[in-house]
Amino acid sequence: MVLCGVAITGFTVTVICDVVTRTIGRPWLWLQEVTMTFFIYGVFIGAAAATRRNDHLYLAVIAESLSGRKRLFFEMFNRAVVLAVAICMIWYGYLNFLDGFRSLRMPSMTPLASLYAAIPLCGILVALFTIEQLVNGWKNGFPEPAGRTAPEGARP
Repeated sequence: MVLCGVAITGFTVTVICDVVTRTIGRPWLWLQEVTMTFFIYGVFIGAAAATRRNDHLYLAVIAESLSGRKRLFFEMFNRAVVLAVAICMIWYGYLNFLDGFRSLRMPSMTPLASLYAAIPLCGILVALFTIEQLVNGWKNGFPEPAGRTAPEGARP
């Protein structure tokens, strides 16, 4: 969560600096690259953090309306779908990362791979957090949605 906050704060500060330097007629050309990097990493790290908190990438409507074994099945299925997406992000993000060494960003001439690295990083974090949720849910049950209590005899 902190890394996401740092990236989004960095994005905001660099946008303000970019506007100010262009307004006074002395633009910093490299600032757009830094802004883009902060934005991309902020979005992908934010997606991973939201996955950890069950605020994002979560198919909840059906599972929340059920209880018992049916709910357990749908909760596990939902997380299996998220895990499959995370694995795709890792694999195809890595391939994209490798391909990014063939293209350079202007004016710094750094490879685009520096941006593409955020994709497999996000996939790794999403996979890690999803596996954590699967293990915790299997051991302790999945938490009830806000405003709803567990039925009698159900595991918390």
